Amino acid sequence: MAETGILPTSLTSGAVAILATADPAAKASASRRLAEMWEAGGLDVGDSVPTPRPARPKRPELLPPKEMPKRRAFGSLAGRIALLHALAHIELNAIDLAWDIIARFSREALPRGFFDDWVGVAAEEAVHFDLLVQRLADFGACYGDLPAPDGLWESAAATADDLLARLAVVPLVLEARGLDVTPEMAATLDRVGDPQSAAVLRQIYRDEIDHVAAGVRWFDQLCGARGLVPEEAFQQLVPRYFKGELKPPFNHEARAAAGFPARYYEPLLRGGVPLLHG
Repeated sequence: MAETGILPTSLTSGAVAILATADPAAKASASRRLAEMWEAGGLDVGDSVPTPRPARPKRPELLPPKEMPKRRAFGSLAGRIALLHALAHIELNAIDLAWDIIARFSREALPRGFFDDWVGVAAEEAVHFDLLVQRLADFGACYGDLPAPDGLWESAAATADDLLARLAVVPLVLEARGLDVTPEMAATLDRVGDPQSAAVLRQIYRDEIDHVAAGVRWFDQLCGARGLVPEEAFQQLVPRYFKGELKPPFNHEARAAAGFPARYYEPLLRGGVPLLHG
């Protein structure tokens, strides 16, 4: 992993080095390389511990979410650049979230399959970031040209001490939300004559179904190990740890394809469990 200047001695030491890498291109490249090393079988998990927040580049300027400019319509070039930039920022954070779940919870009794899944997620998020950056470059833009919201790490911080809560909030709320909104964004890009950007979003969408599926799989397994009913645990953890609201309409087809049935999340909309973070 020459990109970080550090040759990892374990999976978690490599993950921590990536989290400490501020340069986005180097972070993405190192993610792919560490995934290759892990898949080759040459690393143990290790027990390196990450810092509370990942390193970030000087640009983009990070703003409180309420201070972010309103997104423009996709029909204009500026609007499409703003959309792609916002998605690149999400994917950069997604890279770090995948490595953080690996390193932060490595001391728990987890099988190799857990690490296999999240290493794969991290590598795919790196590919997504690179695809979006390349599409920005096609428009003469770069990641960092526009401000970005500084609230995307809040969910990681809130769930830093509980793997079950992390799984409930990150893959099963945040990534599942991507399944709800991405098809219409891609269709809009097609309508305004940008099929290349639409194709990038559809690739991300297909991969994210698998990412949500990994979240469901390990959430259910961990619930079983703790003697919990998965649906009930989800409905208790989300209001406690997620600072926001679930927003319908839901893409039930994609969520079901990920093994995430409506009985997990729809009760949160019916008033049975308070939804706002307390």
